[in-house]
Amino acid sequence: MSDLIKVRKIVTHTENIFHEGGPSLKNPIKKGYISIVLNNPYAGKFVEDITPMMEALKPVGLEAAEHLIKLLGGSNQIQSYGKGSIVGEEGELEHGALWHVPGGYAMREALGGALAIVPSSKKVGGIGCRLDIPITHINASYVRSHFDAMEVYVQDAPRPKEIVYSLVMTTGGRTHSRVGGLEADQISVKDGLR
Repeated sequence: MSDLIKVRKIVTHTENIFHEGGPSLKNPIKKGYISIVLNNPYAGKFVEDITPMMEALKPVGLEAAEHLIKLLGGSNQIQSYGKGSIVGEEGELEHGALWHVPGGYAMREALGGALAIVPSSKKVGGIGCRLDIPITHINASYVRSHFDAMEVYVQDAPRPKEIVYSLVMTTGGRTHSRVGGLEADQISVKDGLR
């Protein structure tokens, strides 16, 4: 592993959702996230070329994606995803953007070539900061039943010189979606949108 990557901890969280007030599902929708807490080598100073860390994060992203997929029951179960980052106070928002390629492409690769762009969010925040990560269908961003979000946080991170990089996946859309639009079984264009 690169000298740029110093992981302090990895946190996972999963949920089994049976209902949201309507009929209970026989097979619950599973939702989960994995968060990697690591040192920010660029904290406290402006560094012009930060792309070496993006390259160094690629195996971290792939390992995290594979771990989360396993927690949720395997790649054939995953229907939606998202990613995000929380940068500690001595870092900058651009350090969070380093996760776009390693996090997004890792999930798409680990899922066998998912087509849709991976939605994301990022912010600078202190210890215990929470982040809402948007979620969309893995193969078509316009599948309305899968528009969702998941709140992620690590109770003792990020410290001022740390970053929390997170991936989110689910095994289904909202429990009782009923607002119309493109359904998952209607995906046909294979352009990542429809």
